[in-house]
Amino acid sequence: MATVKLLSDHELSSEARAVFDDIRKTRQSDFVNNFWRALAHDPKTLRRTWESVKEVMAPGALDPKVKEMLYVAVSIAHGCNYCIHSHTAAARAKGMTEEEYREMIAIVGMAAETNRLVTALGVSVDDAFLVEAPAGRTPESSPSGPRFGPQ
Repeated sequence: MATVKLLSDHELSSEARAVFDDIRKTRQSDFVNNFWRALAHDPKTLRRTWESVKEVMAPGALDPKVKEMLYVAVSIAHGCNYCIHSHTAAARAKGMTEEEYREMIAIVGMAAETNRLVTALGVSVDDAFLVEAPAGRTPESSPSGPRFGPQ
């Protein structure tokens, strides 16, 4: 349940209405979801958040489907039920298959498990994985080079 009233279109300030108009134009849809309706109480935060989301999720080096899948993965890690659902729907709309979804969930689960294990064990980062390896040692100069994937 929301902690604030979700504003309907007729309850919006002129500033919030302008952001909603841009959301509709950008997404080419009349639907404005509850997240934006909750933020509409604070038009400044609404605009700032929308502009940031619009910029980050805009076409770029990453495919739009991949961006949505990453958003889902981070939302799972942070336990945001709303974002899990909204970005899973967006990823599916952008072509994510059920096989891709299941594989992504398996990766999120495995990463969570190994993150907890490495943290509990206090394992230090291998020099080969550091951006700036110690002088004279690069991943390529390791005996067999860095090994990635299953060891």
